[in-house]
Amino acid sequence: VLVKGSTVIESLSKVTQVVFDKTGTLTQGKFFVEDVVGEDTLMLASYAEYNSNHPIAKSIISAYGKKIDSSKIVDLKEFAGYGIYAKIENNEILVGNKKLMDKNNIEVPSVSDIGTIVYVSKDNKYEGYILIKDRIKEDSKTAVSNLKETNINDVVMLTGDNEAVANSVASTLGITKVYSNTLPDQKVNIVKSLLNEGNTVVVGDGINDAPVLTLADIGIAMGSLGSDAAIEAADVVIMDDMPSKVPSAINHSKKT
Repeated sequence: VLVKGSTVIESLSKVTQVVFDKTGTLTQGKFFVEDVVGEDTLMLASYAEYNSNHPIAKSIISAYGKKIDSSKIVDLKEFAGYGIYAKIENNEILVGNKKLMDKNNIEVPSVSDIGTIVYVSKDNKYEGYILIKDRIKEDSKTAVSNLKETNINDVVMLTGDNEAVANSVASTLGITKVYSNTLPDQKVNIVKSLLNEGNTVVVGDGINDAPVLTLADIGIAMGSLGSDAAIEAADVVIMDDMPSKVPSAINHSKKT
């Protein structure tokens, strides 16, 4: 656990609540495609996601497994918290969540499977969806129970993922306070309101987490999976990405 300065140790000893990001923090962030609906869904999504570094994009391209002719990709636009627009030859493709489809007036079926649902449309017509799953880290449950033993009862999960996935992960780990479907700017507003309730730690790993890591009383970043922006913004860096190091760091700071 890398701590950036003695004042951080002082602040860590006074923590009253811990806010966790989900993907890559409590879960492994190693996505895999569980199911695909629609004949060209996987191919269209792979072309649209071709230039993305997002773990979900990588899992889609990996599942497609064929060579992508990048000369066919004419235009690309990314919408944070929604998805991607791509022009592939003469076709306009949208790949993203239900909010992206709703925004473009494309009717899509509701899917009851628990996982991240990536919808695909072609020329404003629904094409199909991809069901993507992630695995919970082995020591995430230990992290939550150890925090409660440290007298930190306010453990919160904050995620851009859908409600079903968020609630499933939270119930497995024993987290009762969950904010799901949050866009990056909404995360900032939620953390601002939580700061009024006590000394707050935010734990995250992604570029989207950098603003809330800076805003928190103490920001903790995952050092191996984490983005450079998150590591730079954080006060504490966990080098092996194990969330159980959070209660460990708090206990050490109290002892110090």
